[in-house]
Amino acid sequence: QVQLVESGGGLVRPGGSLRLSCEAPGFTPDYYALMWFRQAPGSEREGISCISSTLGTGYAYSVRDRFTISRDNPQKSIDLQMTRVKFEDAGVYYCATAMKRFCGDTWSLKDNIRFWGEGTLVTVSS
Repeated sequence: QVQLVESGGGLVRPGGSLRLSCEAPGFTPDYYALMWFRQAPGSEREGISCISSTLGTGYAYSVRDRFTISRDNPQKSIDLQMTRVKFEDAGVYYCATAMKRFCGDTWSLKDNIRFWGEGTLVTVSS
């Protein structure tokens, strides 16, 4: 069983920044692509970003040029640096993996995900 633990959520003002982290204790994520998904109230869970084992990345159009995904293999973690945050960025952010090496063209499909974290809540308010 793969455990993914998110942290870093909280309250952020529009235009502000926030950094989310996902740790994978007991799991060696180096070989696998890891993703961030987001779910706003009343909405479907959507793929936000992916980082592959070879550091290739993918982003949803809505966050491109504002969010940056990175990974620290020795620390068994990935981060999501959120900048120029908008109201529509609010929601629960989930770390996930499909247990595949690369992001590919289908990384944002939640049906492909095999393991999810519990999520961390991001609230955007002025």
